[in-house]
Amino acid sequence: MPAPDAPRLPSSPGFWRSPLRGPRFTSVLGLVLLFGITVLFVTGLVSYAAYNPDLSPVNDTTPGKGILGFYLFSWPTNPHWLYRLNQGVHVTLGVTLIPVLLAKLWSVVPRLFTLPPARSLAHALERISLLLLVGGALFEFVTGVLNVQLDYIFPGSFYPLHFYGAWVFIAAFVAHVLLKMPTALRNLRHLREEKNDLVSPRPAEPTVSRRGALWFVGGGSLLLFATTVGQNFDGLPRRTALLAPHGGDDPGSGPNGFQINKTARYAGIVAAETGEGAWRLVVTGRSGTVRLSRQQLLRLPTHSAALPIACVEGWSTSDQWWRGVRLRDLAALVGHDGDPPDVFVESLQRRGAFRRAALRANQVADPRSLLALYVNGEQLSPDHGHPARIIVPAAPGVLNTKWVARMTFGDL
Repeated sequence: MPAPDAPRLPSSPGFWRSPLRGPRFTSVLGLVLLFGITVLFVTGLVSYAAYNPDLSPVNDTTPGKGILGFYLFSWPTNPHWLYRLNQGVHVTLGVTLIPVLLAKLWSVVPRLFTLPPARSLAHALERISLLLLVGGALFEFVTGVLNVQLDYIFPGSFYPLHFYGAWVFIAAFVAHVLLKMPTALRNLRHLREEKNDLVSPRPAEPTVSRRGALWFVGGGSLLLFATTVGQNFDGLPRRTALLAPHGGDDPGSGPNGFQINKTARYAGIVAAETGEGAWRLVVTGRSGTVRLSRQQLLRLPTHSAALPIACVEGWSTSDQWWRGVRLRDLAALVGHDGDPPDVFVESLQRRGAFRRAALRANQVADPRSLLALYVNGEQLSPDHGHPARIIVPAAPGVLNTKWVARMTFGDL
């Protein structure tokens, strides 16, 4: 039972009694987040650039970004595992940092209830940055985890929500770091704990040391890392990825037995329109339009490339062996000899995002960029894009369009 004179309001100094709270404990967590969130922000921006959003309106999920797109550049095709590495780090690190973030928020929660709300202009700015920081962190981590799990319960598209949320969060984060970095470094240098508003004037009896609490937070992060990182690999490690997206169709075994996000059933693809007698690839360019059946495509020179599939949710496969017609050879069929231009790709898919996608000229020109007809020596399965799909080095999975119906070459 609390003492009769125990504070009853969260704004009272003695309300928060944990003996673990203190400036050094908070500073350790803050420095871990300083490094981790910086990496998260950079890899998030790089991931957004990989979609080539300035190439075509269909690739631009944030048309009002303005100056926030200052860093965008033509996404390269080398190394071919670039997007796989970037997105694997982004998602795995984000999940791993969740215990650190929660511990950090817990450690400073008394400051959210401090009265008066603002003692000076500088203090008011600090409080505003703190509110934006906490709200932005929770928003970014929650929407990111929901996207990884394919649970789109938030209003609107994930891409603009996460993009604009990241900029709001990082602005508050930078302001907070500038204000608090000197204090954090001073706290870490001192062997004795400094007294401040985080230290309770009437602490409860400790049940664990601060070092033990840090080990507990680190153990939680290690557990989340171990149950997430396996989605970047095949075989046994993938089975350990308990936090990877689940609930989808089992890809089975054999040459087509690797990860699937979007099935033919989900996309509304029916066998009647992908059969040999019905399906035709329509290719348009400078010299006109040609229509090619799958058998006609197979009469063209075919090439092979070993490339992974990597998705924004963080999962990826190892290199799969793809065989098909080079995109630059298809461009040459319609009058684009030499340096091929951009291409606009349309799918038979009837529902869901990225039914259409654009690829830059450098992606079309890469000799490993294919309109794939086979994978690992076997015809593509319906879920992997039969009768034909795009495969491009280092591109996000959604730009490797499945069930391709039309390709239009030209500057976009």
